[in-house]
Amino acid sequence: MTHLQSLRDAGQSLWLDNITREILDDGTLQRYIADFAITGLTSNPTIFDQAIGDSDAYDAGIRDKAAAGKRDEVLFVELALEDLRRAADLFRPVFDATDGVDGWVSMELSPLLAADTSGSIEAARRIFAQAERDNLFVKIPGTPEGIPAIEESIFAGVPINVTLLFSTEQYLAAAEAYLRGIERRIGAGLDPKVGSVASLFISRWDKAGAEQLPAELHNRLGIAVGQQTYRAYRELLASDRWKKLAAAGAQPQRLLWASTGTKDPNAPDTLYVEALAAPDTINTMPEKTLRAFADHGKVGGVLADDGGDSADMLAKIAAAGVDIDALAAKLQEEGADSFVKSWKQLMQRIANKAKALDGNR
Repeated sequence: MTHLQSLRDAGQSLWLDNITREILDDGTLQRYIADFAITGLTSNPTIFDQAIGDSDAYDAGIRDKAAAGKRDEVLFVELALEDLRRAADLFRPVFDATDGVDGWVSMELSPLLAADTSGSIEAARRIFAQAERDNLFVKIPGTPEGIPAIEESIFAGVPINVTLLFSTEQYLAAAEAYLRGIERRIGAGLDPKVGSVASLFISRWDKAGAEQLPAELHNRLGIAVGQQTYRAYRELLASDRWKKLAAAGAQPQRLLWASTGTKDPNAPDTLYVEALAAPDTINTMPEKTLRAFADHGKVGGVLADDGGDSADMLAKIAAAGVDIDALAAKLQEEGADSFVKSWKQLMQRIANKAKALDGNR
């Protein structure tokens, strides 16, 4: 028994924010499933860049695929999906037992498509088909250009993890896209059951706002935004609009807490996990945070449906000089730019490895 049980008792799913071939090969992921009851995982270009750069576990695959004439994104997608298929199979019993509510893995679209709506729609469809796993989400950013791609992908029956959400308003835009996609499926006589999660990023708020805020308001902004967004989530699930879709067989787009590793070395290493325990949500944690909470995490209570003290806290933070709406837009833009940087670095890393491995044959 670990301290993670308190989160599961609160009705929260625990996912891993990481994947490497090594944790698949050495049984680490299987142990997380058995010992920590991890029921899903997420990935992104930064995670894969680190995984491929810090290990030789991918070298044989890179060499063989390059020898077959595969390059760049085509080669990477094959590598990534090899890992994600294995992970998806480990989570398949949970997926089946929960009727598709839990037990998912996620694969990100190329960040270069962030401003390309039609390209995102086509890539999402292609990756999901190539994965050949029902329990794989395709990640599309909840940017203005991504919102219509999310709606169209849901309508097409492609499960979507909406990523890079930073505010309640951005979350609501993503939720609206999901609802419209499901409503259109019902109108077309299609199955309304299409999986989706909406990923709200937490810790980056506090890193971005620290310089403007007094010490007593440090590490409070991300949690307050999470509380406020959870209120919007509960209100949506209680709405007549959602109840009508649920009665037709749709499943909720679940709210997922992302970026929950503590970035401030002076703050508790389980800060965001403890603060964001809540029913019907997911917390996807880096391995370090997962192990820390398993060792010494504590849950004092669950989030209030009405957002708790978030309105007062956000008012204090705004009064201290933080333009929350402007910062949300900036964080989303910076998040997209960061993934583009990681993506380009990843493509270069794969190209360099392919060249070096070919030279060593």
